[in-house]
Order: sequence, then C-alpha cells, then structure tokens
Amino acid sequence: MRNTLVLFFIFIASLLSESVYAQTSVGFRGGYSVSNYSYRFTPGARTTRSPGITAPTYSFVIEQFLAKNAGAQIELQYIQLGYTQRDTLDRTNQTRLDYLKVPFMSNFYFGNKGRFHIKLGTHFGYLLNASDTQREYEASGLLPTYGGVEDSPRRLLYGLSAGAGLSKLFGKSTLAGEVRFSYDFSRPETQDRIFDMTSTNLEFTLSYLFQIIKPKWQNQK
Repeated sequence: MRNTLVLFFIFIASLLSESVYAQTSVGFRGGYSVSNYSYRFTPGARTTRSPGITAPTYSFVIEQFLAKNAGAQIELQYIQLGYTQRDTLDRTNQTRLDYLKVPFMSNFYFGNKGRFHIKLGTHFGYLLNASDTQREYEASGLLPTYGGVEDSPRRLLYGLSAGAGLSKLFGKSTLAGEVRFSYDFSRPETQDRIFDMTSTNLEFTLSYLFQIIKPKWQNQK
C-alpha cells in the first residue's frame, strides 16, 4: 500500500517538473465493472468460470500529453471484484474483494475534437477488504471463503489493462466514454486450497477531464 502511494506521488511530481512542455489534465472516471474468476480446483481439472459481480467503480485521473495524439495517464481507482456461485437449489455463495488500484496507461488518440482512443498499460492494486457477502452452502470443488479471519487473502493485485472509447473536446474540458478490459495475474488464495485462479473484469465508464496546463504546441502558435 505504501509503495503504491509513493509511486503515485512520484508521478505527480514528475508532471509538475514537465509542466512547461506538456499538456496536463485532471479529472474523474466513474461507471460500473463486471468481474469474474476462472479456476482449477485440482491439477488436471477442467477450468471452471465462476460468474462475477457488477459494482460501481471510481477513479481520480491525471493525463499528460507530450504530443498532440499520444500521452500517458495514471489513476487512483476504487474497484470491487468478486464472484458468485449457485447450486441446483439456487443457494448462493458470493465473495466481494475491494481494491485500491493504480492503472498506468499509454494513450493514443485519432481525430481532432471528436476522437477515438486506445489505451494500453498495466495496473497494480492493494486489497482493502474481503468479505463473503453470502455463504449459503458448502460443497467440494467450490471457490473457498475469503472473508474470514483465518483466510488471509493475498493483498497485492497486478495485471494488464486495455481500453478503447470515444471522447469529445469542449474547450479545456474533455468528456469520454470507455470500455476497458483487465486481466489479473495475481490471485487472493494463499493457503493452497485451490490449484489455479485468475480474474478478469470489464469496465464501462465515463470520464470528465479539465486541462490545467496548456500544451507547448499551443504556446508556439
């Protein structure tokens, strides 16, 4: 957690040092994420995909451009991941994992005031809380609990992210819609109760950004 915040503030400091040369915008991104987990309970078993959860997500965003159509951004994001399992009697198990997540994205834009964008990058996160919101049945071959005192889930999250969307410029303001997919290499399991586990999530969001530093190509006009 401490290392994540240190990286975030180092990035902010680097933005300030480059402010004479690059466009910088800040703002917020919000919407919904849909997550799920895939797992193999034992070696050689078929991969099982567990339905996930849908939850709101929020981010504080800093975006910087060193050219008109390419740049980078960092976010401080709150996101909820998890999974849901149901048996033939419609009994439900559901686990929710709350993360503070920091995506680092490279941005590429196509167009002028109305633009199409692609974003690629990586992300790191830290588990804030794990809870089993429902636990109505127990059976072999199920994902284990993570909300108990003795479950001790892994705190670190890391993986890759990619997104695409459309944005519109209004003076110094930018309004953007985006679909983003993330794949996580880490897993919460630390007690070897299952053999393999990965998670994915899909985000549908809207962003509002406001330019706080004029780009150097505007200064040269």
